[in-house]
Amino acid sequence: MFHLDSFIYDHVVQRSESLFAPDLAAHETELRERIAGRRVLVIGGAGSIGSSFIRALLPYRPGALVVVDTNENALAELTRDLRSTAGMFVPDDYVPYPMDFASRAFERMFHARGGFDIVANFSAHKHVRSEKDIYSVEALLTNNLLHAKRLLDLLAEFPPQAYFCVSTDKAANPVNIMGASKRIMEDVIFAYADAFPVKTARFANVAFSNGSLPAGFLARLQKRQPLSAPSDVRRYFVSPEESGQICLFACLLGANREIFYPKLREAQMMTFDAIAVALLKAFGYTPQRCATDAEAVAAAAHLTDTSTSYPVHFSASDTSGEKPYEEFFTDGETVDEGRFRALGVITGKTAPDRAAIERLFASLTEAFARADVTKAEVVAILHDYLPNFHHIETGRSLDSKM
Repeated sequence: MFHLDSFIYDHVVQRSESLFAPDLAAHETELRERIAGRRVLVIGGAGSIGSSFIRALLPYRPGALVVVDTNENALAELTRDLRSTAGMFVPDDYVPYPMDFASRAFERMFHARGGFDIVANFSAHKHVRSEKDIYSVEALLTNNLLHAKRLLDLLAEFPPQAYFCVSTDKAANPVNIMGASKRIMEDVIFAYADAFPVKTARFANVAFSNGSLPAGFLARLQKRQPLSAPSDVRRYFVSPEESGQICLFACLLGANREIFYPKLREAQMMTFDAIAVALLKAFGYTPQRCATDAEAVAAAAHLTDTSTSYPVHFSASDTSGEKPYEEFFTDGETVDEGRFRALGVITGKTAPDRAAIERLFASLTEAFARADVTKAEVVAILHDYLPNFHHIETGRSLDSKM
């Protein structure tokens, strides 16, 4: 019987247990002291990383847990999963809210509760494929930046003991708008570090997370559709369990204006086509390599219950914003790799120029108010604020491929 978690540990991250198990054991008492009895708000908590954070958090027995997410169905499944897991602690004050964190309803709920002790925000556009045209770019930047600042202003009214939100490894020397937005988001949250402690984490792809290419492999297999993947894109991966643990460490054990990342090395990178081949083998197939998407689709039409080969199309990446490798920090950043066994910490981040951030937000707001604004103009605005943003534009998006 196929077991996804076992497959991820055996074939993707290639380790027998969580990378952070020793650090969790070493800091259990400290984590329990900082979580037990606290009121916790998790925004975007029904997604892959947010729900993994919740599962990492609950054993330390928070006093209240409010989960906000726009995906009503995913919230229902999260609740069913928590209630159905043997030994899982769920506080009496547990409320999942299907709402937008930028809505008036959220603001009223937040005020009625008088804020929270711990706030973790996982609501974000996090896929490179979110960058298509000016409309998708506006939606991405509105969620990742403009609405994020609105949340921070709200938190300043009832300062939490800790605020955490997710960054990405793509924020280091970004080449796509999503990565640039996350790098700027780091500055935005650090601008509030004088009001309450803020922390973030850059980490690798979460294996088989919602919407990811590996998760798509499972959906394709279920529908007897071909698998397609880039053959030249190398990525770091962590398991879903590990993704929640990274965030837990950063949120509760990080100091103000620190960025956590997993201590992974280049030899641990994986390619997507290698994951696809391993997955096919786990299901009893050998890959039938096709030259094009169309050829693979045609071949899949002939799959039967007795088929032993499975059509795939692996090709070089040629879409906008795809970085051929990943990195967690830049040459100009100071890192501490001695504090934890499996986590590195970017330290010494200075408070950003709030006036520059305000000018950026004003420029974006003004640009999006114009009907004729272009994607190139928005890229230029981001580059003015972030000079090391070197956008890779090929004219093709991931939506043009399987």
